[in-house]
Amino acid sequence: MPINIDQSRFDEFSPLELLARQVVEGFITGLHKSPFHGFSVEFAEHRLYNQGESVRNIDWKLYGRTDRLYVKRYEEETNLRCQLVIDASSSMYFPLEKKANPESPDKISFSVYAAAALLHLLRRQRDAAGLTVFTNEVKLHTGAHSNLVHMKRLYTELEKLLNNKEAHSGQTTSAASTLHQIAENIHKRSLVVVFSDMLDEDPEGNEVFNALQHLKHNKHEVILFHVADKQFEIDFDFENKPYRFIDMETREEIKIRPHELREGYRERMKAFTQELNLRCAQYHIDLVRADINLGYKQILLPYLLKRVKMH
Repeated sequence: MPINIDQSRFDEFSPLELLARQVVEGFITGLHKSPFHGFSVEFAEHRLYNQGESVRNIDWKLYGRTDRLYVKRYEEETNLRCQLVIDASSSMYFPLEKKANPESPDKISFSVYAAAALLHLLRRQRDAAGLTVFTNEVKLHTGAHSNLVHMKRLYTELEKLLNNKEAHSGQTTSAASTLHQIAENIHKRSLVVVFSDMLDEDPEGNEVFNALQHLKHNKHEVILFHVADKQFEIDFDFENKPYRFIDMETREEIKIRPHELREGYRERMKAFTQELNLRCAQYHIDLVRADINLGYKQILLPYLLKRVKMH
């Protein structure tokens, strides 16, 4: 059944919006800084200092080299622009036995709940947000806006992902091509937050890494939540009995005992995750390991707290 809640007391909020509000406002009570503080101000150029103006932005190091007073000029934006990007391919609906439960989510639910919480945080800060949903192509792409009507629409689109009963059947992923497209569609410098299991049709992941680099080349700040069920997808921790594994995207089937493939599978996953760590560090992308078994609050809130402390 679709996600539902008694609206009688909360007519102004959707179920997802109400959940996001409770999580975020409980977290930020007592905090005075945004976890994204400092992102929206970017150094542009120097200009000569004019007598009588504030000395706050004088570049004293440059004065020491040139014996002339220069002021740092900044491109300052009143609002942060954030693009929330969600992989909605069939593999993101794993594991099927888990429902849209905040405490024990599947991968898509984890991503939606975390994105909703970030959306509420952005709205509270009067920042602008947009939403992109992709599979093997971009299914939805909105610009970043901060008005109430737009924010309500984003919550509605997120709820559609929770209630999409057909998505776990044959929706393939082309993260690389869609991330390239997203990089071209976002014309102003933005914070881009990606939720994906990074299971792309390119087995080596090179094209995905190139697409992430494309986002950074366009001067976006990128946060990648690598969403996975660590027990099964990373550790391949299945009981030693016969299984029939079905690829959720291609529908291909294989019958095996897990111990026959476990060692080789773990080696390949370890190599991939190490390469993902390396590339993200190289491109200055903030990589967040998101094990859905921990619940989205146990991943998202400590990460936001870490960002506050960093800034």
